[in-house]
Amino acid sequence: MGGKQDGDEAYGKPAKYDPSFRGPIRNRSCTDIICCVLFLLFILGYIVVGIVAWVYGDPRQVLYPRNSTGAYCGVGANKDKPYLLYFNIFSCILATNIIMVAENGLQCPTAQPVIQSLQQELCPGFLLPSTPALGRCLPLLNSTLPELPGISSNTSISQGISGVLDSLNARDITVKIFEDVAQSWYWILVALGVALVLSLLFILLLRLVAGPLVLVLILGVLGVLAYGIYHCWEEYRVLRDRGASITQLGITSNLSAYRNVQETWLAALIVLAVLEAILLLTLIFLRQRIRIAIALLKEASKAVGQMMSTLFYPLVTFVLLLISIVYWAMTALYLATSGQPQYVFWAPNASLPSCEKVQMNASCDPTAQPVNSSCPGLRCVFQSYSSTGLVQRSLFNLQIYGVLGLFWTLNWVLALGQCVLAGAFASFYWAFHKPQDIPAFPLSSAFIRTLRYHTGSLAFGALILTLVQIARVILEYIDSKLRGAQNPVARCIMCCFKCCLWCLEKFIKFLNRNAYIMIAIYGKNFCVSAKNAFMLLMRNIVRVFVLDKVTDLLLLFGKLLVVGGVGVLSFFFFTGRIQGLGRDFENPSLNYYWLPIMISILGAYVIASGFFSVFGMCVDTLFLCFLEDLERNDGSLDRPYYMPKSLLKILGKKNEAFPEDKKKKK
Repeated sequence: MGGKQDGDEAYGKPAKYDPSFRGPIRNRSCTDIICCVLFLLFILGYIVVGIVAWVYGDPRQVLYPRNSTGAYCGVGANKDKPYLLYFNIFSCILATNIIMVAENGLQCPTAQPVIQSLQQELCPGFLLPSTPALGRCLPLLNSTLPELPGISSNTSISQGISGVLDSLNARDITVKIFEDVAQSWYWILVALGVALVLSLLFILLLRLVAGPLVLVLILGVLGVLAYGIYHCWEEYRVLRDRGASITQLGITSNLSAYRNVQETWLAALIVLAVLEAILLLTLIFLRQRIRIAIALLKEASKAVGQMMSTLFYPLVTFVLLLISIVYWAMTALYLATSGQPQYVFWAPNASLPSCEKVQMNASCDPTAQPVNSSCPGLRCVFQSYSSTGLVQRSLFNLQIYGVLGLFWTLNWVLALGQCVLAGAFASFYWAFHKPQDIPAFPLSSAFIRTLRYHTGSLAFGALILTLVQIARVILEYIDSKLRGAQNPVARCIMCCFKCCLWCLEKFIKFLNRNAYIMIAIYGKNFCVSAKNAFMLLMRNIVRVFVLDKVTDLLLLFGKLLVVGGVGVLSFFFFTGRIQGLGRDFENPSLNYYWLPIMISILGAYVIASGFFSVFGMCVDTLFLCFLEDLERNDGSLDRPYYMPKSLLKILGKKNEAFPEDKKKKK
């Protein structure tokens, strides 16, 4: 008796009966108002950053090439001149710094009077067949290159051209990809439709086959582990007879060498045997909890079937996520291209004695008269954009603000989806007579209720998760910068930090998810909801573990079924092994048959993940409601259980009478 009281004190007291509780609270008030105000102010500041970026930024810098005077090709006065022609592409290639290419583009002289260009050997006396690559005219790889003075071989030139073309010219491949998509888009949509139907059928049929399917999957896992034990034993026996031991091998960095020693297979055998034993003991001693998990999966399938609109709510989440990502990307692009262009003196042969008097990289005016200098090829070229303005000086801080805004808004959108779905599915569980007592439009009601009362709570939980994710990003950045200079001890410490942050992020996601469920049901603030959810789960930790693993196994099988089925059908169709349906629906002629297959597989995975995420949220919500139901009610006339009869039967419980029976007695 004392032990039970200690457990209650350690993980909180069970929920008490509330005669007025009939599902998600309708008369609620706003929660976490301070965090709501901070979030709205942050969003307002995020919008201001976007406006500032739009005013000062110029994305044409990355969309259009510029000549030496800084004028855009294909824009304004140069509208009929969309391509940038380099006067001496070879000197540019041979002297190009790849870092400068990445940051500022190819900086070669492009504007020059003809006579002076010929005199200074900046305008070549030959022409090569070229092709446009991102608005730049670059020679074709199969062009016959002339002999150039001062260059013993054209090998370096060919390599330079090849490198530039490889990095810039994806035109042919891009055209073929667009052609394949244009030829196969109809069949890709058909494949995605198949994925949608398979996902829907899998969820809806779980009410009929959840039990046998879980049993088959568990037996399959047992069979795989048993085969693994047998294989490890055979390998161990053969190597033992040969006398291959790790003492003969010693310590080596060649990991594949450990496959040929008996200790490796013995260790693998022991690990698999332990896993097999744990799974068998789980089946023996936790079989009732597995039955409860199966019953909850069936009930979740019924709930989704009653509220089919919930399956398509991920589309709303996807649109909001897309808006957040696009807004951040455009803001970051405009911020990165803010500032006025700067021009400096540049010459291809700056080390010549005749160029010593010229101050290279000094500022200049590209619109002024040509420079009269004995330095060959001296030009005024574009270098970069100024960083002296207020916006430019604050550019790094604004970009950090944008990254924080991206993470916070993305996590808030995901939290909104979880809370809305939880509110809808909770209204299903707490309806005593289903479907008669299910409120009208439960999804839209939950959406409006969440936005109206709990924006601050969602922002609070999203902010906590955002801070952890930002810390992980910073740690990854530091690790990438110091990777070459680290010693083994430093790498071990860094790995431990990364592992701890990863575990912390997973825990916070788990806690937030269940906190949002409690918020959707009871309408309390984030901290109270998180505490109540955590205590409720800890009081039923074994049930939590069993349900989580059974659900994960089932949903993994569902994803493999949907994605694998669509992938196999797509492969057989797009490779011509399955013929089309007549003249109007022939197999498309493709350049890369793998492209529509990969698009179909990726789309099927996204669709299956969206559907199964809804189902997973439904299972988690019904599970918390089930635990609350057990603690609040006892099956008496005044406190009947809301759980389905299948769960009552498994638990050996029953309701003394239903409300209609009470009415008859009265």
